[in-house]
Amino acid sequence: MTIQEVIKERILILDGAMGTMIQRHDLQEEDFRNEALKDHTISLKGNNDLLSLTRPDIIKSIHEAYLEAGADIIETNTFSSTNIAQADYGLQEWVYKINYESARIARAAADQYTALDSNQPRFVAGSIGPTNTTASLSPDVNDPGFRAVTFDALKLAFRHQIEALLDGGVDLLLFETIIDTLNAKAALFAAEEVKAERNINTPIMVSGTITDASGRTLSGQTTEAFLISISHCELFSVGLNCAFGAEMMRPFLKILSDKSDFMVSAHPNAGLPNEFGQYDETPEEMVDQITAYLEDHMVNIIGGCCGTTPDHIKAIATLAKNYKPRQIAYAH
Repeated sequence: MTIQEVIKERILILDGAMGTMIQRHDLQEEDFRNEALKDHTISLKGNNDLLSLTRPDIIKSIHEAYLEAGADIIETNTFSSTNIAQADYGLQEWVYKINYESARIARAAADQYTALDSNQPRFVAGSIGPTNTTASLSPDVNDPGFRAVTFDALKLAFRHQIEALLDGGVDLLLFETIIDTLNAKAALFAAEEVKAERNINTPIMVSGTITDASGRTLSGQTTEAFLISISHCELFSVGLNCAFGAEMMRPFLKILSDKSDFMVSAHPNAGLPNEFGQYDETPEEMVDQITAYLEDHMVNIIGGCCGTTPDHIKAIATLAKNYKPRQIAYAH
């Protein structure tokens, strides 16, 4: 079954946080190096995407834990795998290999679980983050017209990532944690170019991030404006992730649910971080808040972002079985 067929039948479960699970391993510098990187002069600790090459066993085990918890869709370990983001580590030339191997690890895990139960096919979403720079905002308060990156540079960076993820076997492309819609437009432009050249129609998920209680992205768009800005594209889903816990995200998700003619996704954080940057919200607490999403039929895809674990995803998956997915009011 295709994901387009499955999503008409039930709410799909997206996996949870990758970084939260990686932190449990208390990794050191040597974990981020292999033979080819042993003499690399820049510290690599914290470059979690690189673990797909240096500690694939850890990444595979995390995917398997989320699949075991009931995830229908797992995300590749590639949130920061563009040449723009990897430039911080001097690893621009490693971008293809990181994305390709990350996709292969997730593909193998998903296929393993699909084989165990063909009634629940598992899918792989290529995770594409916003990069560590923005096309709409100046990083220099004294020069508001300055931009640290161009649209063309972003498009090329996303293109390289997308090509490698597709080569590695992903089922979907997930542009997530969008804080600047212009960055997202560059990513979508790149995706459409690659899809046209390859004559494929890989589904695209877009997930924005609201950064304050006014309901705006970092670049200043309201939730509805964000939706309008990307609605010219042929999208599989649009949604929100990160920044907030489920309760604070709810009114902005409601806007998407009411106004979008795409499928709607949500993967909120496990609450807000405490003073140590950790997330304390338990699976039970998170499920209590997400229940409102399901009772109001606001989502087609639900999962977790920062601070969420397989326990959170298992609780969400158990809950979601009792509810019908959101229905699209009219065709795009």
